[in-house]
Amino acid sequence: MTLRMPAEWAPHDAVWIGFPHMAEEWSGRIDAARRDVAAFANAVHDGGRGEEVRLVVNDEEQAEIAAKLVDPGVSILVQPLGDIWLRDTGPIIAGTGAARRARNFRFNWWGEKFIMPGDQEIGGALAATTGFPVDDQDWVLEGGGVDVDGTGLCVTTEECLLNLNRNPLLTREDIAVRLHQSLGVERLLWLGNGLVGDHTDGHVDNLARFVGEGRLAIPVAAGDDDPNAPVYTDARARAEAFGGIEIVDLPSPGRVEMGGEIAAASYMNFYIGNSTVVVPAYGVANDRAAVDALAALFPGRRAVGVPALGIIAGGGSFHCSSQQLPS
Repeated sequence: MTLRMPAEWAPHDAVWIGFPHMAEEWSGRIDAARRDVAAFANAVHDGGRGEEVRLVVNDEEQAEIAAKLVDPGVSILVQPLGDIWLRDTGPIIAGTGAARRARNFRFNWWGEKFIMPGDQEIGGALAATTGFPVDDQDWVLEGGGVDVDGTGLCVTTEECLLNLNRNPLLTREDIAVRLHQSLGVERLLWLGNGLVGDHTDGHVDNLARFVGEGRLAIPVAAGDDDPNAPVYTDARARAEAFGGIEIVDLPSPGRVEMGGEIAAASYMNFYIGNSTVVVPAYGVANDRAAVDALAALFPGRRAVGVPALGIIAGGGSFHCSSQQLPS
């Protein structure tokens, strides 16, 4: 039976969030990254009003560090992991209620670029903790490479899913069939490239996200120096040509640099929790506008901006570090 991946705004039982532990991966900013991740976890937990947060830490030493940063209600799960990007290394849950199954995809370090021990094992390990049947998938897919609206509609990018460093023997049509079999995708919107500086080869969760059934949010460039202005324009044109989709404008943070290089900073890396929408904040002019825009899109939830300059030093943000367990 084909099961659909639920939309992120559907109710969650819990969420896994990865906690930074390898200092060499954070350009001297691991303490800031840990504070950002802890603040994210606390916002999602929302004093017990949100959802169960399972903060995944590598060992007991990291558990002690994490415990000093998170609220008492946040669960700490000791489970060896590589990098913190559980959106990509963790399992994706398809179906709801008693029909839920954990789809455990192959992971090849974003095309063999950032090889770390533990990344290929964490998906199966977390899946085993759910009590759901686990289906090992025989192809490479990262959760940040797709976004769904719960009706069978999915958005992705050619840069990522058609990249020869992932599934070189699969055609565009093959991938569409596999997304249908694994996640219940029936309509697939192909965008082009992802953001400048995105080490994941253009994950869509930094570019375009569903904010309702058939409603797709795409950023609007923030001035002439926004490095992603052509990317946003192309994404909008493709979505319009696809048809049947309402396009919603969201702000862009504009040009954000880390160590002299353009960072893949994006408000699109927000996380939709049961009670809270957590929005990355970069200390730039559009931070407030992004929070206000998402608050208007999710009136039943509290939208909050959480500092993300620490976590972006590792190449991602809040959505990248999390993977929800739908109810």
